[in-house]
Amino acid sequence: MSDGLLIVDKPAALTSHDVVQRIRRLTGIRRVGHAGTLDPLATGVLVICLGRATRLVEYVMGQSKRYEATIRLGQETTTYDAEGEVVAERPVEVTSADLAAALAHFRGSISQTPPMFSALKVEGRPLYQLARRQVIVERTPRPVTVYELILRQWRPPFVQLNLSCSAGFYVRSLAHDLGQALGCGAHLAALRRTAVGSFTVAEAVALDTLTSENWPGYLQSSEAAVSHLPRLILPEDETRRLQQGQKVARQPDQIEGPTASLYDPTGRFIGLVSLYHEFWQPAKILFPV
Repeated sequence: MSDGLLIVDKPAALTSHDVVQRIRRLTGIRRVGHAGTLDPLATGVLVICLGRATRLVEYVMGQSKRYEATIRLGQETTTYDAEGEVVAERPVEVTSADLAAALAHFRGSISQTPPMFSALKVEGRPLYQLARRQVIVERTPRPVTVYELILRQWRPPFVQLNLSCSAGFYVRSLAHDLGQALGCGAHLAALRRTAVGSFTVAEAVALDTLTSENWPGYLQSSEAAVSHLPRLILPEDETRRLQQGQKVARQPDQIEGPTASLYDPTGRFIGLVSLYHEFWQPAKILFPV
């Protein structure tokens, strides 16, 4: 089996692309992609999709994330993290009450401006390419959600946090913005991603553990990428029609969508379907007829 997911515990110093390249070499599979970038500084859960599962990357990326973060107050950097050049340094005169009050503003639905050093594209070019040329462009703030933000430890000048957030959230921006709110500046000193949706670091395999012989033993099925979506089991004839690109009518007792995982009567995962005007239509059929 060459289709599925590898839940990797990414080590520090490697880019997400470095991990993808290593997986390609040890598996011999060319169609490999990651479901959500982790910076070289960061460690933790990186979901790697292989073969046909690469078509489901967006459904993994869209899920919530959990992190353990360490923020260093008193220093601002070009990249908002410890890998950047220090551009400002100020004394840290922050009390526990100051910190608690500032953190309260970053919980719930907030607006966040992406950092310049990010893979976000503007007019087709990643922002980090512009940032390396010292070209700063205006970034549109985006709505994000912080479901949980817990202060684990305050040992000046370091703040340790646990957080759960929506897709599209930048922990580096949180560090920078927290420093601005406290008036002393800050940057992200360390970051570990502990979960992506239902995938946790407890089930992740260390990259160095994987070999060309043992990797299939760690491979999860493609359907694991969309296990958070409702399941739709259809009769064989209707499943086949959807596999052939046709649509079928939604029955009153079926789920209402808008997107569902499609299974045939034997429980075999076929792909994704979407509901349009009371008809199921193919969205991403991984296993056609």
